[in-house]
Amino acid sequence: MPVSPAFTASASLPAPLHLRGVTLEYPDGDGILKALDDVVLAVKPGQMVSLVGPSGSGKSSLLAVAATLVRPTSGRVSIDGTDAGGLDEVERAALRREKVGIVFQQPNLLASLTAAEQLVIGDHLRGKPLRAARSKAAELLELVGLASAARKRPHQLSGGQRQRVNIARALMGDPRVLLVDEPTAALDHERSASIVRLLRQVTDEFRVATVMVTHDTAFVPLTDAVATMRDGRLAAPTPC
Repeated sequence: MPVSPAFTASASLPAPLHLRGVTLEYPDGDGILKALDDVVLAVKPGQMVSLVGPSGSGKSSLLAVAATLVRPTSGRVSIDGTDAGGLDEVERAALRREKVGIVFQQPNLLASLTAAEQLVIGDHLRGKPLRAARSKAAELLELVGLASAARKRPHQLSGGQRQRVNIARALMGDPRVLLVDEPTAALDHERSASIVRLLRQVTDEFRVATVMVTHDTAFVPLTDAVATMRDGRLAAPTPC
C-alpha cells in the first residue's frame, strides 16, 4: 500500500492522540450496546484524518472518548503522552483545556459576545493575562480571515464565519489535538470547501493531530488519511 509523504515524514514522531483497544459500552434495555469495539487509532503531529461511516456507527462516541469527555469501558486514551485513564475529573478537565481543541458541529457562540470576545473568554478561564489573550485572539481571527469581523456578534456573521470563529476559538489554548465534528454540515459546498481547507492549513501550521468527522467524502482528499467506522469498529486509516 502506498504511503503519503505526510505519513513518511512523521513516522518517527510520537502521536499526540493515541487510542489503544478502546471499548465503550452502554446499558441498552436488557442488554449492552457496544458503541466502540476495540478501537485503535494514532494521529501524529501535522496529520489530518477523516473519520467517515454511517449514522450510528460510533463516530461521535469516538470523538467524545478522544476528547476525554467520556471514559471508555476499557482501553487506553493518551493525549500528548498522558494516560487520561489515570486522571480524576478535575485533571481530565485540565488536560482538555490545555491539550485538546474541539470544533463542534454547531459553533454554539455566546450571543452577547463579539467574535474576539468568544476567543478571549477561553484564555481568561485558563488564567492567561487579558492583554496577551486579546493579542492572540486578534492573530487567530486574522488567520481564519475574520480580522475585520472581530467586533461583530454571532447574529452579524454568516454560518461559515461563525464556524471560522469556532475554529479560532479551538486554537486559543495551543492544543496538541484538534477534534472536529461535522464542521460543514450546515454549509453549502463552497463554504464547506473553504472550512476544510482552513482546517488543513491550521493542521499544517500548528502541527496538531486532527481528526475530522465528515459525511461529505468530497473533502477526504484534503486530508492525509481516511478511517471508516462501522458498528463501533474502526478500520485502519488508509492514506489518501
